[in-house]
Amino acid sequence: MKTGIANLPLHGGNAPKWLFDRMVKLAREIVIIIVEDFGPHEVLKKLSDPFWFQALGCVLGFDWHSSGVTTTTCGAIKEGIRGLEKETGIFIGGGKGKTSRNTPKEIDKYCNIIGLEAEPLIYASKMSAKVDSAAIQDGYQLYHHCFFFTRDSSWAVVQQGMNEETRYARRYHWLSEKVKEFTQEPHAAICCDMRSESLNMVSKDSKEARESSVLLACEEPLFWEDEIKKIERLDLPSRHWVKREDIGNRYFKKILIKTYEENPKDYEKLLRIEGVGPKTVRSLSLLSEIIYGAKPSFEDPARFSFAHGGKDGIPYPVDRETYDRSIEILRNWIERSKAERTEKLRAFERLNKFTKTLTNPTLPLE
Repeated sequence: MKTGIANLPLHGGNAPKWLFDRMVKLAREIVIIIVEDFGPHEVLKKLSDPFWFQALGCVLGFDWHSSGVTTTTCGAIKEGIRGLEKETGIFIGGGKGKTSRNTPKEIDKYCNIIGLEAEPLIYASKMSAKVDSAAIQDGYQLYHHCFFFTRDSSWAVVQQGMNEETRYARRYHWLSEKVKEFTQEPHAAICCDMRSESLNMVSKDSKEARESSVLLACEEPLFWEDEIKKIERLDLPSRHWVKREDIGNRYFKKILIKTYEENPKDYEKLLRIEGVGPKTVRSLSLLSEIIYGAKPSFEDPARFSFAHGGKDGIPYPVDRETYDRSIEILRNWIERSKAERTEKLRAFERLNKFTKTLTNPTLPLE
């Protein structure tokens, strides 16, 4: 199950080296203590919780609502446990930009070391990215993908996309133990400030559209000659973000020949076919509506907010009990950590400031 999505202001630049070096040290100690107290699975659970992840980023010293909290926190954890993977039982692949493309190789490398089958984990990595980039079209282009896993093939994903037009980033969290299927309501908590109309093919309301898309993808190529001619004479609804050339061009026909040959049995198998991306998903969803009357969901899956929403009670009041529990857990871990005293004092100071903003919503988040 996807356990959350967060929307954050898109900030450029990098964390200064002096700060990142300290983040690495503190992240290492926190992960070690979690593993010692609760085991490696608890690390996955915590990372998949968008609120806990956000609190961790604050404790490590990064901006509360900056998009950089995602990439920098994941990077600090990955660097922090480098060389300690076998001891902690936590293995990490991926990262930001080009580094994210190395995720399959990194998964395979660690699996060879510990004698674990890599293919199911690589598949989970690819499918979580495919769902958030193609099955959910909310205007965010993925640029960060971090994959965490343990010796028993449990895994978590933290990935982020950007929308250059709105200057916001959206974070997506996944946790393997709650995954029943990749394409049926995978969201448990979605955090977002910028809401808009989105094509959501993994919504329960898109079930009929998914089934119709699979049927259309398995049609003989000759079927499409007549249907595409009909589309060329049709005024397409603007909300679908589909142009006539998206459906009538050679690329779309080529993809449909491929889907016909592979004959997918369900939407997950359709989605995993190489070449089936956002345009194909949009086009099939539109044709499903026109031919079968199967309308997909256009409701933005966002449910929660970090940057502006919670503190002001929009879209819901802050869940202070959850926040307080996360803060107390982190406070205890910091107290027990082996980090230098100066770093501990600074971390406590940040936690205290963070706590005050929760108990007094009128204070600005720093």
